[in-house]
Order: sequence, then C-alpha cells, then structure tokens
Amino acid sequence: MKKRKILITTDWYEPTINGVVTSVVTLKEQLKKLGCEVCIATPSPDGRGRRTGDVFYLPSVSASRIYPGARASLLSGAYVSQLISWGPDLIHSQCEFSSFLTAKRIAGALGIPIVHTYHTVYEDYTHYFSAGRPWGKRAAALFSRFVLERTDRVIVPTKKVERLLLEYGVDRPIEVIPTGIRTERFALPGGGQEERRRIRESLGIKKGRTVLLALGRLAKEKNLEELILFFDAMDEPETELVIAGDGPEREALTALAGRQKSRERIHFAGRIPFEETPALYHAADLFVCASQSETQGITYLEALSCGLPVVCRKDACVEGIVRDGQNGYTYESQEEFAAFCRLLAADGERRRRFGASALETGRKFDAGHFGEQVLQAYGRTLCGAFPAKRALRMARSEL
Repeated sequence: MKKRKILITTDWYEPTINGVVTSVVTLKEQLKKLGCEVCIATPSPDGRGRRTGDVFYLPSVSASRIYPGARASLLSGAYVSQLISWGPDLIHSQCEFSSFLTAKRIAGALGIPIVHTYHTVYEDYTHYFSAGRPWGKRAAALFSRFVLERTDRVIVPTKKVERLLLEYGVDRPIEVIPTGIRTERFALPGGGQEERRRIRESLGIKKGRTVLLALGRLAKEKNLEELILFFDAMDEPETELVIAGDGPEREALTALAGRQKSRERIHFAGRIPFEETPALYHAADLFVCASQSETQGITYLEALSCGLPVVCRKDACVEGIVRDGQNGYTYESQEEFAAFCRLLAADGERRRRFGASALETGRKFDAGHFGEQVLQAYGRTLCGAFPAKRALRMARSEL
C-alpha cells in the first residue's frame, strides 16, 4: 500500500514552545508511526530559508507588530517548488496566517485537499490590535469564515471551539479531535522524586512547602496577573508560586510580583526546555491556570499525566478534563481559588487521591489515539466528496 504523504503547514514550530508547536510535533510523530511520510513547512525563525531533514524553514520576515515573536513566511518559489515536486496527498494546515497562504498555493497547484486545525480563539487576542471586544468578535468571525471556507475539513480540539465556529457561521465539516500527549514522557523513574528535589533546589523552594505551578507563554491573554494577585491575597506562608515560561509580559509580571507582600514566594523559572517540562511538573504539588483563552489547554493534560491536581478558571475547554472534586477544581472567584488551593495543600490524602484520578484522565488522551483519529479524518476527506472538487480544480487550472 502506497504511503500517504502529508504536508503540515504552521506559523509556529520548534524551537518555539507553545500549544500549537506541541500539537504539531505530536501529530508528526504519530503520523510517521502510522506509516505516513510527513514534511513541515514553517517560517524560518531567523529569516533565512533552508531545509533541515523533513522541515522546510521558509524565508520569513518579522510580524511582531501583529503578535509578539511572530514571523511571516514568504512564498519563496524554490522551496514551494520543492514541496510541489514532493507531491503531498493532503495538506494539514495548523495556522491561519502566512503558512496558510503556502498551503493554498501548493493545494491549488496539485489539486489536493486542505484539512485545517483551528487552534486559536481570536476574539481573546484582540487586545493586540483593537481595544473593542465586540468589534473584535465580529472581526474574528469574519476572518475565521474567510479562512475556513477555503478548506475541506476542520478539526477542533474541543466542543467549545466547535460551538464557537458554528456561531461564526462556518459551514465546513467539523470534527472534534482532542490533541493527544505522549503520556510516557511524564512517567519518570522513581516517580520523579530525584527531579523534584533537583528542580526545587534550583528554584530556592524551602523544604516542606506546597508548590503551585503555572506553565505557559507569558502573554496578556493567559491572565497571569490574576494568579499573582490571587496567590498574594491567599496569604499562605507555606505555599510558593512558580511561573514557568517566557513571553512579552514577563517584565510586567515580574514587576507586579515584586510589589506583592508574597514576592519572596513567587518564582519565575524562565523558558523551560521541552525535555525538562516533565521534571518541572513533578516538582510541583498543584497546577494552576487563570486563562480562559485556551482551545484545549495541553498543559492541563500534561499536568494531569504527572499526577498533579488542577485548580483553574472555569471554562468550556476543560469540560470532561478537569472534574470538580475528583482530579481538581474550577473556580470563578478569588475566594474559590483560595479555598480550593488551601484544601488541596492542607490535605495530603485528598491530594494523593486527586493525583491518582489525574493520572487516569491523562491516559485517556494518549497521542496514539490522536494520530489514528486524524488519519481517519484524512481518509474521509480524500474518499468523500473531494475527488469531484479536485477534478474541477484541476480542470480550471488547465484553462
């Protein structure tokens, strides 16, 4: 049987660390395990085009005025021609900006379908270009429809995103496929106790303290200001807050933390290498998150896979993942945040019970199942109504 060739286009890729990159890397690995040939097309982080193995780093320019750290790929004829010559059977686009233009150009040249994963709730990011949320919501709906009507199938990680796209009026076939995680990464030797000791010592955590961990990009939409203020208001001397990650808000968040009475117990761990994240989770006792901009929140699943109970803002993206009173709690107020954190910090037996339930939840989102579901979606796209559309596209290209 002929191997399927899949081209994944994305605006974000390694060495950047975020949810999109994690999803793309996981998908690439699983598709290869399932016998597919996979190539990645992404903007070069330094602007210079090159090919490194199965990754095409396209020539790019800075797009930081749109989003901090973003880059826009240029439609370089040489690299696009190489990808066309490689002859993918299907393109799986992961972002809606410059890499999507690359996907459209190659799909048009070959008459092949585009499956698109919608990762980002853009109305939660309108502070980067507009102060008006109602206007931002309308713009997000228009933009999303404009992009997605040019695809053949849409994959979303949660029912939350499916409902949002239906509200926007998107009429493409939509499938809910949660991003999987490599749960085996988080099963460390000895239960991670050595790594726990090492990380805590490196951060200056005092023995016997309860550690709350927040991990992710330090950006405005992640609502980390709330975590700092809520943690300070708890006024619990035996707890410590570790904020791991980097991003455009790091300086402002560091300054905010420095003004709190609990500033000696708030630690900024900086950007954590991918291979170190399991050790960081094992060094903590609770995972905390105040974001409501997540489409799925891979960090929730990673924390649960390490046996960490989760205390997070109530949001549709955690439905079926964070189960109140079983593997964590969802809060809606400062008082609830403090009460749930205190309860889990003070009751070691409850914390262990929640941790066992967390591990069970993590196993349900295994990466292998994720890859199989996506591959099946490809099959439905290639074998459904698309062949007639492909013939029409090819006929038009010959006119």
